[in-house]
Amino acid sequence: MASLDIHFAPIFFFILLSVTNNYTPCEAQLSSTFYDGTCPNALRTIRTSIRTAISRERRMAASLLRLHFHDCFVQGCDASILLEDAPSIISERNALPNKGSVRGYEVIEAAKSEVEKLCPGVVSCADILTVAARDASEMVGGPSWSVKLGRRDSTTASLALAETSLPSFKASLDSLIKTFDDNGLSARDMVALSGAHTIGQAQCFLFRDRIYSNGSDIDAGFASTRRRGCPINEGNGNLAPLDLVTPNSFDYNYFKNLIQKKGLLESDQVLFSGGSTDSIVSEYSNNPSKFKSDFAAAMVKMGDIRPLMGEEGVIRRICGALP
Repeated sequence: MASLDIHFAPIFFFILLSVTNNYTPCEAQLSSTFYDGTCPNALRTIRTSIRTAISRERRMAASLLRLHFHDCFVQGCDASILLEDAPSIISERNALPNKGSVRGYEVIEAAKSEVEKLCPGVVSCADILTVAARDASEMVGGPSWSVKLGRRDSTTASLALAETSLPSFKASLDSLIKTFDDNGLSARDMVALSGAHTIGQAQCFLFRDRIYSNGSDIDAGFASTRRRGCPINEGNGNLAPLDLVTPNSFDYNYFKNLIQKKGLLESDQVLFSGGSTDSIVSEYSNNPSKFKSDFAAAMVKMGDIRPLMGEEGVIRRICGALP
């Protein structure tokens, strides 16, 4: 993902099935009741912290969903993205898809600090990030789901993988499908997760080429409107909502926008461009309940990407630093 709040395909915005990727199925090992005996108030404490952050800035919901995605697609859901530069760490925060755009680190750190007061050294940053994404969705009108827990935190980060593993905002449909498939996610999962672009914003430089292209795949009036806030030679960091209609509510207008050729990013619009995912976009545009249920299921699958469990990894006391 590039410099947006949430960028799943582009976006926001998953289980590896391939032996070559060293994946071991984890559903039986992760559990929604993992902390019931060791930190029973953990989830309530995280929820309170996330609610406070989003009440201060509603945009943070999109940022937390995107932060979770950018973590899981690089080394798996192990909180590696949270690690700051250190003698043994080159932070993923410095990767091009993350630098200057991924947000919410301080929100996760604040939630971790509150949980540490209750149960020191028990709840992983990886689990907090996963729970925060669920809570963020629910707090802006999106679906909720049961989060499986028991992940541990990485002791490494990979700037190189962060540079190559995250989908580009200019990615073709085939490229997006392959990237998600490599992480055990279907084309339907990809489209559902891309629907997280119903909230969040993108920086001007990410969509400038599209709105000035005069191409047949963009509505002329939409392009003209977006040009007002994104001059052709300046304003790279100017923000525009990914969903012009209801940018602060988790709904299904994102898919209606695509059908009207009003996808802000190239990697949004390719989901409805005469290709194999057109039918899924159409389905979601007519059936918001199906979209939300598929989104929740895909988020659970995303949270299952290569977790560290058991004796693997560590439990960080501070999410941005190794013990």
